[in-house]
Amino acid sequence: ESRVSQATKEILNILAERDIKATFFILGYIAKRYPELVKEIDAAGHEIATHGFWHNLIYQQDEEAFRKDLRESIDILEGITGKKVFGHRAASFSITNESLWALDVLSNEGIKYDCSIFPIIHPRYGIAGAERFPYQIKPGLIEFPPSTVKFLGRNLSISGGVFFRVLPYSFIKNSITRINKAGKPAQIYIHPWEIDPAQPRLNMPFDRKIPHYINIKHTAGKLKRLLDDFEFAPIREVLKIE
Repeated sequence: ESRVSQATKEILNILAERDIKATFFILGYIAKRYPELVKEIDAAGHEIATHGFWHNLIYQQDEEAFRKDLRESIDILEGITGKKVFGHRAASFSITNESLWALDVLSNEGIKYDCSIFPIIHPRYGIAGAERFPYQIKPGLIEFPPSTVKFLGRNLSISGGVFFRVLPYSFIKNSITRINKAGKPAQIYIHPWEIDPAQPRLNMPFDRKIPHYINIKHTAGKLKRLLDDFEFAPIREVLKIE
């Protein structure tokens, strides 16, 4: 069994133990390679959304290439589950000021919500000053940004990736509590590889190696604590998209 299947099933088990349903953003090429895994996620009652087909950055594509990649991913996911795909998350949050044209493509292809615009300053992605909470970005299209908290006058990500692995659990918990007390939903994301501490160590540049592997052995435990401390639901349900 592949590492991606094993790690995804571990996430499914963690969620099932707590009777929590989530949204899984799935790459088209992974779905094509592991259709039974997609069926298993769907059968467990989770929402299936698209992460594109090849994990190509949107701002490195033209409109036609992105449309083809998106359509291919939607077709494969809908073909496996028999259910409409409503949600999208870009590879590496690559809807930036240079690629806002992608929102029209999403809307035209029937996507109802997007989770790609990170309201932070980052060298590879993000739109500083973008809205922090769900909002209608175009008619019929809701943007649900990854969660951030105001810290020392700037937006700090608490929602996933290296931020989730490095920040103290108490800080993340307090931040989500603040967001919820303001009447807003928080969004947390996790990749299957982040709960696979035994994965082979790849030879990559130092500035990428540290964020990729740091604290990876603690991710599953941190995720379990978070799921025990808060209520979670699929994004489509949170946004009340029919």
